Amino acid sequence: MRVKQEHWRRNIYLFLVSQFLTGITSMIVQYAIIWYLTKQTGSATILSIATILGMLPMALLSPFVGPLVDRWNKKGLLIVPDVVAAMFAIVLSVSGGVFHVFPIWLIFVSLLMRSIAQTFQMPTIQSVMPTMVPDEELTKINGQLGMVQSANMMIAPALGAFLFAIIPLQFLILLDVLGAILGISILIWVQIPNNEKIDAALHMLHNTKLGLLDLMKNRGLWYITITGAVFTLLYMPAASMYPLMTMKYFQGTVGQAGFIEALYSGGMLVGGAIIGIWGNWRDRMKPVIIAFFLIGIPTGLSGLLPGNQSGFWWFAILNVIEGIATPFFNTLLMAMIQQSYPSKQLGRVLGVLNSLMSLTGPIGLIFAGPLADAIGVEMLFVIAGVGTVICGLVAIMTPLMRTYDIELQKRLEAHSK
Repeated sequence: MRVKQEHWRRNIYLFLVSQFLTGITSMIVQYAIIWYLTKQTGSATILSIATILGMLPMALLSPFVGPLVDRWNKKGLLIVPDVVAAMFAIVLSVSGGVFHVFPIWLIFVSLLMRSIAQTFQMPTIQSVMPTMVPDEELTKINGQLGMVQSANMMIAPALGAFLFAIIPLQFLILLDVLGAILGISILIWVQIPNNEKIDAALHMLHNTKLGLLDLMKNRGLWYITITGAVFTLLYMPAASMYPLMTMKYFQGTVGQAGFIEALYSGGMLVGGAIIGIWGNWRDRMKPVIIAFFLIGIPTGLSGLLPGNQSGFWWFAILNVIEGIATPFFNTLLMAMIQQSYPSKQLGRVLGVLNSLMSLTGPIGLIFAGPLADAIGVEMLFVIAGVGTVICGLVAIMTPLMRTYDIELQKRLEAHSK
């Protein structure tokens, strides 16, 4: 089932606006919580635990969420998680107001529940996109979705740092509630098709197994997934340490931490704009592979910079380059995945793929905190940079990965005839 052709553009832009509103308020709150933990504890281990709690539900639940996405009401799967996140924001805010302190354990519980809610939203958004836009516009619209997400990530850190300095955290957290109300109010008017009714009984493990088999049969995509999982394993420990890198290693402030996040996200916005405008490339694997190097080399160099304000400004420049490259990996790969499977299979495949891509992140983060405390946070950036470059070299040297999009386009053309 698809949205009627004449209405698809208005419909998708309403959808993107709703995602922008819920996304930016949620991210402001997320950054505020992370900066609170960084300022209060200064501990790499605490930051690692917070990041693990933010990623673990995606890794563990995605294979089981996928089959539900294929069956349940799509709009409900987008609305309910926003309501849940808003409810936990209220609980955390009230706790801070009553006790004048935010217990670490309650912050961890809040981060965990927000992550569980988002675990349902991510594959839902990914699976409905192909049903809301024409096939020939899918890469561009994915690029524009990436621009929305990048705009959130660019505005949220800078605005969050400003608001964190002038508004008590207990009130700042309530932005999540406002974002949910605004986003849901718009989403109600969006037409989101559901898949054809699936009458067969739901067997979670069986559907997850089918999703894994669907993915493994597609050997090129399977190799890309494994490489992406290794990249996540090596990169996420450094990614979780950005606030600590700025505030501890470069001796910066919360404002400078927000500035770095905004620069990185600004780069992502530029990258997303390039894809959104000129994204109908014949071979999308080329920019995906180049992105490995444009992320890996600046990341590795960041760890070799001097730990002072001069080093900080070079760090800022390197983050712009990384930011521009990031959407080329995420957005183009997702467009290829969406075109590789029929919509009724996409939920279960995306569930398994998201799980494999994100499971290695928490594994790396288990060691990230103690390792950063032992050898220095900057060395995690060197390790992440070298590992990312190696992933790029593996992609170049593996023909099934390197030529995946060329072969995919041939199959799609043959199918359309």
